[in-house]
Amino acid sequence: MAFDLESLSEATSGAIGALFSTTALYPLDTCKTKYQAEVRAHHQRKYKNVADVFWEAISSRQFLSLYQGLGTKNLQSFISQFIYFYGYSFFKRLYLEKSENKSIGPKANLIVAAAAGACTVIVTQPLDTASSRMQTSAIGKSRGLWKTLSEGTWSEAFDGLGISLLLTSNPSIQYTVFDQLKQRLLQGQLSKRSSTEAFPEALSAFSAFILGAVSKCVATCITYPAIRCKVMLQAAESDENEVEKVQLKTKTTISDALHAIWRREGTLGFFKGLKAQILKTVLSSAMLLMIKEKITKTTWVLMLALRRYLFLTRPRIKRV
Repeated sequence: MAFDLESLSEATSGAIGALFSTTALYPLDTCKTKYQAEVRAHHQRKYKNVADVFWEAISSRQFLSLYQGLGTKNLQSFISQFIYFYGYSFFKRLYLEKSENKSIGPKANLIVAAAAGACTVIVTQPLDTASSRMQTSAIGKSRGLWKTLSEGTWSEAFDGLGISLLLTSNPSIQYTVFDQLKQRLLQGQLSKRSSTEAFPEALSAFSAFILGAVSKCVATCITYPAIRCKVMLQAAESDENEVEKVQLKTKTTISDALHAIWRREGTLGFFKGLKAQILKTVLSSAMLLMIKEKITKTTWVLMLALRRYLFLTRPRIKRV
């Protein structure tokens, strides 16, 4: 029972952290995604930088368009982080029980994180695709979740699934780095604790923020070319140019996206929007982990209280 409660506690706190961080940084995420989705030669670009997307929304008095798809994105973030943290905690504890080790090494941690990430991607891919299409739609022309998904076939809802599975290495690298640094920081504190029912270790808000930023920055730099390709595969079709619309519609594979970037933008195109991606993902990840670390104890206490309540009520139910 304690096993499931600890996994549920990790999942709940992680999902709540994702909800807050996604909402706070959503305008930046929308600007970044629209900028990444544009694949044109330098002299034909509509957006020279991420700020151009923001000023376009302001000048057209469509600031709220920067929040188009927020509900879908929050749903996707909440579900994905819940599944990820539950799976990560589940697989981690399972490994420790089977191997009879007291701690998990970097290699095993990477495998555990990748397994949790793969489970998450398969479940939430349609929501991820719909969110990207909403964000990259023309300003003020975004549609609802159901209309966005129903525009294409069911298989199109899983556009980018292969590259999304490849990108499970991103959170795997991030949380492996974070977890290893966290264990080192808390190593001294763990030896001082002695209780019959210990709480999960928690970092200070500042420490969690710094470690989250560093770990996510490392993972983003390594996997960014794949991130850019994924945005291209999931982007909404352009209404400005019919020829480009047909061309974009045929880009259904990773190789097509890579070829388009290479042909139109050159080598530097693979890293177009990297600064904005790092800013957004680092802040988002740091906020998520900071909130998660601060509410983990509270969530753990609630889970323990729920367990005790269930144990106390079971005998009464049987007597009745």
